[in-house]
Amino acid sequence: MFSRIASQSVRRLVSFQSASSNGVNQVSRSSFAAFSTAEIVPGIGLGKTSTGIVGLPADPDAVSKIITSYQSLLDRMAASDLPETAQYRVDVEKISNYRIQMATDHADDPEMVEELCQCGQVEELVQQAELEMGVLEMYLKERLWEEIDYEVDVEVEFNPDPSKDGEGFDDDQ
Repeated sequence: MFSRIASQSVRRLVSFQSASSNGVNQVSRSSFAAFSTAEIVPGIGLGKTSTGIVGLPADPDAVSKIITSYQSLLDRMAASDLPETAQYRVDVEKISNYRIQMATDHADDPEMVEELCQCGQVEELVQQAELEMGVLEMYLKERLWEEIDYEVDVEVEFNPDPSKDGEGFDDDQ
Protein backbone atom coordinates (compact mmCIF):
# COMPACT_ATOMS: atom_id res chain seq x y z
CA MET A 1 0.00 0.00 0.00
CA PHE A 2 2.80 2.42 0.92
CA SER A 3 4.60 1.84 -2.39
CA ARG A 4 1.39 2.53 -4.35
CA ILE A 5 0.87 5.85 -2.50
CA ALA A 6 4.51 6.79 -2.94
CA SER A 7 4.45 6.04 -6.67
CA GLN A 8 1.28 8.14 -7.10
CA SER A 9 2.96 11.03 -5.30
CA VAL A 10 6.03 10.77 -7.49
CA ARG A 11 3.87 10.75 -10.65
CA ARG A 12 2.02 13.87 -9.47
CA LEU A 13 5.29 15.64 -8.71
CA VAL A 14 6.78 14.73 -12.11
CA SER A 15 3.65 15.85 -13.94
CA PHE A 16 3.62 19.15 -11.98
CA GLN A 17 7.30 19.77 -12.74
CA SER A 18 6.86 19.05 -16.43
CA ALA A 19 3.75 21.23 -16.62
CA SER A 20 5.63 24.06 -14.88
CA SER A 21 8.58 23.80 -17.24
CA ASN A 22 6.25 23.76 -20.29
CA GLY A 23 4.72 27.10 -19.34
CA VAL A 24 1.44 25.78 -17.96
CA ASN A 25 2.16 27.28 -14.55
CA GLN A 26 3.53 30.57 -15.87
CA VAL A 27 0.33 32.44 -14.97
CA SER A 28 0.70 31.76 -11.27
CA ARG A 29 4.41 32.61 -11.36
CA SER A 30 3.82 35.93 -13.07
CA SER A 31 0.92 36.80 -10.76
CA PHE A 32 3.17 36.13 -7.76
CA ALA A 33 5.86 38.35 -9.24
CA ALA A 34 3.34 41.21 -9.37
CA PHE A 35 3.06 41.14 -5.58
CA SER A 36 6.75 40.85 -4.80
CA THR A 37 9.77 42.73 -6.05
CA ALA A 38 12.25 40.29 -4.53
CA GLU A 39 13.09 37.06 -6.25
CA ILE A 40 12.21 33.99 -4.21
CA VAL A 41 15.13 31.59 -4.12
CA PRO A 42 14.33 28.22 -2.55
CA GLY A 43 16.20 27.74 0.70
CA ILE A 44 17.28 31.38 0.99
CA GLY A 45 15.57 34.34 2.63
CA LEU A 46 11.79 34.27 2.15
CA GLY A 47 12.12 30.96 0.30
CA LYS A 48 13.71 29.36 3.33
CA THR A 49 11.63 26.36 4.36
CA SER A 50 13.83 25.01 7.14
CA THR A 51 16.65 26.08 9.44
CA GLY A 52 18.04 22.57 9.46
CA ILE A 53 17.79 22.64 13.27
CA VAL A 54 15.29 20.32 14.91
CA GLY A 55 12.65 22.29 16.79
CA LEU A 56 13.55 25.65 15.24
CA PRO A 57 11.30 26.41 12.26
CA ALA A 58 12.13 28.91 9.53
CA ASP A 59 10.65 32.35 10.17
CA PRO A 60 10.32 34.90 7.37
CA ASP A 61 9.84 37.67 9.99
CA ALA A 62 12.95 36.80 12.01
CA VAL A 63 14.83 40.00 11.16
CA SER A 64 12.04 42.22 12.50
CA LYS A 65 11.75 39.95 15.54
CA ILE A 66 15.47 40.48 16.20
CA ILE A 67 14.82 44.19 16.50
CA THR A 68 11.83 43.84 18.84
CA SER A 69 13.41 41.10 20.98
CA TYR A 70 16.66 42.94 21.57
CA GLN A 71 14.86 46.24 22.10
CA SER A 72 12.74 44.60 24.81
CA LEU A 73 15.99 43.48 26.50
CA LEU A 74 17.27 47.07 26.45
CA ASP A 75 13.94 48.39 27.74
CA ARG A 76 13.86 45.86 30.57
CA MET A 77 17.38 46.80 31.67
CA ALA A 78 16.53 50.51 31.52
CA ALA A 79 13.47 49.96 33.72
CA SER A 80 15.42 47.95 36.31
CA ASP A 81 17.74 49.03 39.08
CA LEU A 82 20.69 47.32 37.39
CA PRO A 83 23.53 49.87 37.47
CA GLU A 84 24.72 51.19 34.12
CA THR A 85 28.28 50.30 35.12
CA ALA A 86 27.54 46.61 35.76
CA GLN A 87 29.61 44.60 33.30
CA TYR A 88 26.69 42.31 32.43
CA ARG A 89 24.58 45.32 31.45
CA VAL A 90 27.40 46.86 29.42
CA ASP A 91 27.93 43.62 27.49
CA VAL A 92 24.24 42.93 26.84
CA GLU A 93 23.70 46.53 25.70
CA LYS A 94 26.61 46.35 23.25
CA ILE A 95 25.42 43.04 21.77
CA SER A 96 21.80 44.20 21.61
CA ASN A 97 22.59 47.54 20.00
CA TYR A 98 24.88 45.91 17.43
CA ARG A 99 22.32 43.28 16.44
CA ILE A 100 19.52 45.85 16.27
CA GLN A 101 21.69 48.03 14.02
CA MET A 102 22.57 45.13 11.70
CA ALA A 103 18.93 44.04 11.47
CA THR A 104 17.82 47.62 10.77
CA ASP A 105 20.50 48.22 8.14
CA HIS A 106 19.83 44.91 6.36
CA ALA A 107 16.11 44.37 6.98
CA ASP A 108 15.61 42.69 3.57
CA ASP A 109 18.74 40.53 3.71
CA PRO A 110 18.70 37.94 6.51
CA GLU A 111 21.83 36.28 5.17
CA MET A 112 23.77 39.53 5.59
CA VAL A 113 22.49 39.87 9.18
CA GLU A 114 23.68 36.31 9.88
CA GLU A 115 27.07 37.01 8.31
CA LEU A 116 27.61 40.25 10.23
CA CYS A 117 26.44 38.91 13.60
CA GLN A 118 28.40 35.65 13.29
CA CYS A 119 26.17 33.87 15.83
CA GLY A 120 23.98 31.60 13.75
CA GLN A 121 20.86 31.97 11.68
CA VAL A 122 18.43 34.83 12.21
CA GLU A 123 15.99 32.43 13.87
CA GLU A 124 18.75 31.51 16.33
CA LEU A 125 19.42 35.18 17.04
CA VAL A 126 15.77 35.63 17.99
CA GLN A 127 15.98 32.56 20.21
CA GLN A 128 19.16 33.91 21.84
CA ALA A 129 17.37 37.16 22.69
CA GLU A 130 14.48 35.27 24.26
CA LEU A 131 16.86 33.13 26.32
CA GLU A 132 18.84 36.20 27.36
CA MET A 133 15.60 37.73 28.68
CA GLY A 134 15.32 34.73 31.03
CA VAL A 135 18.92 35.21 32.17
CA LEU A 136 18.29 38.92 32.69
CA GLU A 137 15.23 38.21 34.85
CA MET A 138 17.26 35.80 36.99
CA TYR A 139 20.12 38.31 37.20
CA LEU A 140 17.74 41.03 38.36
CA LYS A 141 15.90 38.78 40.81
CA GLU A 142 19.10 37.56 42.47
CA ARG A 143 20.75 41.00 42.26
CA LEU A 144 23.96 39.40 41.03
CA TRP A 145 25.68 42.75 40.46
CA GLU A 146 25.87 43.40 44.19
CA GLU A 147 29.06 42.68 46.03
CA ILE A 148 29.42 39.43 47.90
CA ASP A 149 29.86 39.64 51.66
CA TYR A 150 33.35 38.28 52.31
CA GLU A 151 33.00 38.71 56.09
CA VAL A 152 31.49 35.25 56.46
CA ASP A 153 34.00 32.69 57.69
CA VAL A 154 34.00 29.62 55.50
CA GLU A 155 36.28 26.69 56.19
CA VAL A 156 37.82 25.37 53.00
CA GLU A 157 39.55 22.01 52.92
CA PHE A 158 42.69 22.30 50.85
CA ASN A 159 44.62 19.27 49.65
CA PRO A 160 47.20 20.04 46.97
CA ASP A 161 48.10 16.35 46.51
CA PRO A 162 44.94 14.26 46.09
CA SER A 163 46.96 11.06 45.83
CA LYS A 164 47.69 11.33 49.56
CA ASP A 165 44.15 11.88 50.77
CA GLY A 166 43.85 8.44 52.32
CA GLU A 167 40.99 7.48 50.07
CA GLY A 168 43.00 6.51 47.00
CA PHE A 169 45.32 3.62 46.37
CA ASP A 170 48.86 3.80 47.75
CA ASP A 171 51.89 2.17 46.16
CA ASP A 172 52.32 -0.05 49.27
CA GLN A 173 49.09 -1.98 48.67
